[in-house]
Amino acid sequence: MKIYTKTGDKGDTSLAVGGRVRKSNKRLEAYGTADELNSYVGWLRAKIVAKSPIWHIVVDEQLAWVQNRLFDVGAILAGANMEVTEDAVCQLEKWIDKMQAELPELREFILPYGDEMVSVCHVCRTVARRLERNIVDWCDTEERALPDGVIRYVNRLSDYCFVLARWIGKEEKIVPNFWKK
Repeated sequence: MKIYTKTGDKGDTSLAVGGRVRKSNKRLEAYGTADELNSYVGWLRAKIVAKSPIWHIVVDEQLAWVQNRLFDVGAILAGANMEVTEDAVCQLEKWIDKMQAELPELREFILPYGDEMVSVCHVCRTVARRLERNIVDWCDTEERALPDGVIRYVNRLSDYCFVLARWIGKEEKIVPNFWKK
């Protein structure tokens, strides 16, 4: 099977639900951003595994799970008949709560900074926020309901990435970079 089909050479592409749309379509922007986020999560996993800190196995397993759910999100946005369940949102919340219990209370804004793992966590967080905006924009433009569970999952994923950045920073003894007014 060839990887190239040449069917998109004029700026349009096929949807999983049938039909063709321009590659600038808001739906494609949304699931393209889900794919981009998945790539950044993969990069984060590679950085964590390469460094091999004692905690890397658990976090790598979490991030592998996140990547699979992000693939689900992309499939849903492409038109697949599936859903992101409330269990997925709850799983992220459990991990967030567990990490946050080990962190000092946050009283100031922090700026993205630290080693590469912490910085990639912040990139994942910001791309997740963009994915949220893309999904809402697509749904508003098309006057359609938000895909069930997807926005809650992506919103929580951004929170997870933020807390993970702080938690990795703590584990790696990286001093947070606080915003100075």
